[in-house]
Formats: sequence, structure tokens, C-alpha cells
Amino acid sequence: MYYYYNKVLTLVKKSVQLYPEAVEPILEKFYEALCANKLHKIHLPHSSVFYVRAAIETDTGVRYSLAHVERAMKQEGFV
Repeated sequence: MYYYYNKVLTLVKKSVQLYPEAVEPILEKFYEALCANKLHKIHLPHSSVFYVRAAIETDTGVRYSLAHVERAMKQEGFV
């Protein structure tokens, strides 16, 4: 987003909130599987699942698990 402020075009900086990895350690599981040469045994959700979950959380304030959002998206025919 661009805003005009004092006749200068500037970018608005958005803060990013990082969540503890203990909730859903996706990255840890990926690297563990990579080191153990077992990538075929892990399930990584599609990137759209992350975006949909973020949109739901922004709109409702409720943070659902990735599995819950992915399951709902599959039932609706999105994933």
C-alpha cells in the first residue's frame, strides 16, 4: 500500500507476528525429514491453506489449526 504523506510517496510497514513453533512445527518436521531422507513420509499443507487460515484469523480472531482449515477446504473443493 502506498500513502501520500507530506507530498512524498512512502511504503507503510506492517508488523509481522511470529507464533511459537511448538503450536505447529511445520518447518522443524520438514528439516528433520530432510536430514533423515524421509521427505516422502511428511505432509506439507498447500500454501493456500496458510493464506486462508490467516484470512480467517484476521476476520474472526479465531486461529484454527492447519489440519482443520485444510480439511474444511477439501470439503469445499478448494484443495
